[in-house]
This record gives sequence, structure tokens and C-alpha cells, in this order.
Amino acid sequence: SPCCPVLMTWRPQYRSSKFRHVFGKAATKESCYDGVPITRSVQDNNFCAVNPRFLAVITECAGGGAFLVLSIHHTGKVDPTHPRVSGHRGNVLDIKWNPFNDYCIASCSEDTTVKVWEIPLHGVLKNLTTPWKELQGHSRRVGLIEWHPTANNILFSTAYDYQVMIWNLDCPEQVIKNPVRTISHHTDVVLSMSFNTDGSQFATTCKDRKIRLMESHSGNLLQEANCKTHKASKVLVLGNLKKLVTSGTSRWNERQIALWDQDDLSVPLLEENLDGSSGVLFPFYDPDTHMLYLAGKGDGNIRYYEISSEKPYIQYLTEYRSHLPQKGMGVMPKRGLDVSSCEVFRFYKLVTIKGLIEPLSMIVPRRSESYQEDIYPMTASNRPALTAEEWLSGIDKDGKQDSARSQDDRSRTPLSNGEDLALCSPPRTENELRLKFHKQQEEIRRLRELLNQRDVRIKQLELEIKNIKNSQPQSSL
Repeated sequence: SPCCPVLMTWRPQYRSSKFRHVFGKAATKESCYDGVPITRSVQDNNFCAVNPRFLAVITECAGGGAFLVLSIHHTGKVDPTHPRVSGHRGNVLDIKWNPFNDYCIASCSEDTTVKVWEIPLHGVLKNLTTPWKELQGHSRRVGLIEWHPTANNILFSTAYDYQVMIWNLDCPEQVIKNPVRTISHHTDVVLSMSFNTDGSQFATTCKDRKIRLMESHSGNLLQEANCKTHKASKVLVLGNLKKLVTSGTSRWNERQIALWDQDDLSVPLLEENLDGSSGVLFPFYDPDTHMLYLAGKGDGNIRYYEISSEKPYIQYLTEYRSHLPQKGMGVMPKRGLDVSSCEVFRFYKLVTIKGLIEPLSMIVPRRSESYQEDIYPMTASNRPALTAEEWLSGIDKDGKQDSARSQDDRSRTPLSNGEDLALCSPPRTENELRLKFHKQQEEIRRLRELLNQRDVRIKQLELEIKNIKNSQPQSSL
């Protein structure tokens, strides 16, 4: 039967691949974050969110819900009295950084609200209790939030009322009571949510055992899977490969992954049984390297694979082993990686039993110290491709830039992906003014560099034209 598990790991390992020898390197004790009161919530979320400036982690606290925001360089022992972001009246269940603003983070909670926070320039120096925006639409606790991957200030949330809500934060109100759209296809709690590259579609897994693929703008249901042999808990859209991967359990309760054709969810392309452990498998996909990482909740191992669009689709690479069990994982965006050490992925592993957050780098072994262009292709930009208004009018756009090099501004996306500063609304607070000023300075520096690069290119082309003219025989002129 086409639904039978197909085990792929027996395939020979001599196939040529740049990522065959990728290895995991755990940070030294000094580079970990120690003494963090990590939440004891049983929710199957990551509980941790990271960007190149800050690390945020949901914490255990008496009454209400809170999370810590630490400077990414604030390693070592964390002060137990460190100020927190603590405006929720119930436990915080999920946190996500805005992909286009490193000082903006969203959180959702058992108190039925989603709150969006502005983090001060130098971090959280005193308890933060007043959010920038509060979203009140759900009637039950809110379990998951996801930012739209290419449109600015568009946020998706889903709750135990089984609704998916789309919010536009580009509005003057501080308390937003009406989402721009409510999607009501689910008959139970949504377990995970994942967008395709340009954010035009998103996939979900649900407690009702169905996998759904929907249109982001309209909320229309495009595909629905209901496979008897695979109970999915997490889903990922695999970039532009037109495929989905789900992690879950087989009918015999073994942990399992399944690969699906995005255009036909009637039956999986393949299923692979992994082991008999009970912890949820968190899948992470890197569209730049086509690598899939599987981290089991409650175990310390991370398996990784290479995905291709051709059969056998999934190639097992190897497994990172550790005796420290993870409760959740944060992931650093590409622009925050260390390109000089050929780092292609970085996890932040929550080790509850030790109150520890351990960075774990995935590294491609290379002898050369120079920038390795082949392992850092174009990657997701930190500038929105669209405004909220443009996206709401029905436009979709990819937002890519030259990979992790963007961290030192050597190469950036074309200007059309930049923020048009002339169209920005005027700043309302001193903090906003400071942020806008820094953004403007960065933009000016970027434009100068772009101008210099163009000047150099013009000179090169002029020289080439001169050389061509000089090399042509006189008779042909």
C-alpha cells in the first residue's frame, strides 16, 4: 500500500554532499546562560526565541506569566532578580521575535491575549508590564503565534477556541479587538503552523489528526490530509520544494516523520519510523542548505538529514548526541551566525534540569578561513518585502538577501526590499525616535556602500569597453 512506511536510512552514504560531515559543537560553559528558571509548562512549544541581539525565554513565575529577555552576549550566570517582561495575567505559552525588528517581540498566553512588546535599546533594565499592542480576539488560551515571513507587522495567532486569527499591527490603536481575518477550518486545537517562503500559503497540524494547507490571504482551504498510518504533531513547509514534512507517531506509537507533496496530500510520499521514545519531535528546516533537523523533546539527540526534490527525497546524514535532555529549542536567524567558522545553523537548547540554555552550533568542516560562498546562498532578509497594507491588498513577494554575510553589511538585498523611510509614520515615543534614527543611520551607510559598489562596477565596465575597442582590428571599425 502507498501508505506503508518506507525506511530510507539503509541507503549507501557515499553520495556527494557538502553537508555530509556537518557536526554539532556545544558551547563552552562560559558561553551558556546559567541559572535560568525555565518554564515547567507541558505545552509542546519551543519556549525560546532568538535574534542577533537578544535571547528570550519563557520562565516559571508565581502568578501571571513572564519571560526573560537577555542580551545575546549576557552569558554566564543570570541574576535571579533580572527584570522580566511580565504583563500577562496567565502563563505565557509562546514567544516570537518580529523577523524585521530585533527590538519587537510577540507573546501569547493562557489569559486569551496576544501582546506585542517594544524592547528598549539596551535591553530590559526594569520590569516591562505595558505592551506596545494588545490583541483581544480569542475566547480561550492562545497557544501559538507566527509572524508573516515577508509582510511587515502581520501576525497570525491560534488558540484553544480552534480559530486562526490574522492581525494587522500597523494601526493607531494600542488595544486591537478585531483581527483582519478569522479562519475557522479546524475542529480542535492547532498544534503547529508553518508558512511557505513568500507567505502566500501556510500549513497546520491539528489535534483532529488532519494536516491542512491554506491560502494566507483568504484563509481558503487548499488541501487536507487525513492519513490513518501517521498522526502528525508538527508540520513544516519545506521552502520552495513544494513539499511538507510532518513529525508525529505511527499507528504503533513509534516516533515517525512523513514527507508530503504540497499539491496532493492524499497519501505521504514516504514515512520513516525513528524510535519508540514518547517525546514530541521538533523539526527545523534550513531552506538554504536543504537540511532538516529533528530534536526530540526529553532527549539530548538531534538527527539531521538532507532533503532533495528527487527520490529518495530524504538522506540521513548523522546524529548529534548529548546526555543533556532538551525541553525546547531556540534558533538563531542566518544573519546572526558566525560565517568565519562555517556555522550553518545554531540552536539554543533549553536544559530544564540544570536551568541552562546551551548554544549548539552546526558546522561544515572546512580548512579555509575565507568566506565560503557555496554554503551561504541568498537567505531570508531582515527587511520586509511588503508593508502590511500591500499584503492585505493581496500582493505576495519573496524577501531574500545574500546569506549570513548581511550581518556585516557587505552585501544586502536590492533597495526595493528596504524600508521606504519617507513612508514611515512619525515616531510617537522617544524610544521609537531613537530606533528610527538608528535605522536611518544604517540606511544611509548602506546606501553609501551601494553607491561605492556601483561606482566600482561602472569603472570596471568602462575599462572592459575600452579593452574591447582596443582589441578590435582597425579594418572592422
